[in-house]
Amino acid sequence: MTKLTARGTRFIPGSTKMYRDTKRLFWWRRMKRDIAEFVAKCDTCNRVKAERQRPAGLLKPLEIPMWKWEKITMDFIVGLPRTLKGNDSIWVIVDRLTKSAHFIPVNTRFDTAKPALHGAPLSIVSDRGPQFTAKFWKSLHKAMDTKLDYSTAYHPQTDGQTERVNQLLEDLLRACALTYGPNWEASLPFAEFSYNNSYQASLGMSPFQALYGHQCRTPLMWEEAGER
Repeated sequence: MTKLTARGTRFIPGSTKMYRDTKRLFWWRRMKRDIAEFVAKCDTCNRVKAERQRPAGLLKPLEIPMWKWEKITMDFIVGLPRTLKGNDSIWVIVDRLTKSAHFIPVNTRFDTAKPALHGAPLSIVSDRGPQFTAKFWKSLHKAMDTKLDYSTAYHPQTDGQTERVNQLLEDLLRACALTYGPNWEASLPFAEFSYNNSYQASLGMSPFQALYGHQCRTPLMWEEAGER
């Protein structure tokens, strides 16, 4: 077994090297697992091994918007079964201030010249999907003076809000599919209504209430508070 000596202290190599060297002379059950656990718990190894990665910089979160629907995030949920209308994706648009969202069924090759839902935003956070890096998309928002902020791979703090909404939407659509069948496009309005009227811990209220200033009236709660 290879051993390196530094100031009289025996240094144990990595688990793979140690396993390769040890198995030439010894064998026992769960040998590889035992060696990996031993090396992982070695106090000397943890003290002397230098960090080889570049130190990460300070996390700088996105600034909180000053007004509703001025700064938004966008993403796509793709790979869905094609519906009768020819749609196979969902365009997810989220307001960064109120967390309210719109779920729009689209085709993978949809035209990026979609109408604005709440006017021209000041900034759009998105990944580097082909729809968001197209020349037309960049030229359109340059003309509207909208800043395009692109996220980089493995940096969920940039557009993690939209990724989380995507997860919630997928769960909602699965629940709808159990009741209403596999036509996800028909269930999409129900999913959007459910999301926008659900309590958000970061807001302390639902996105609908944050956007409009009051809770949405539904058949489940048709009466105002205090009324019978």
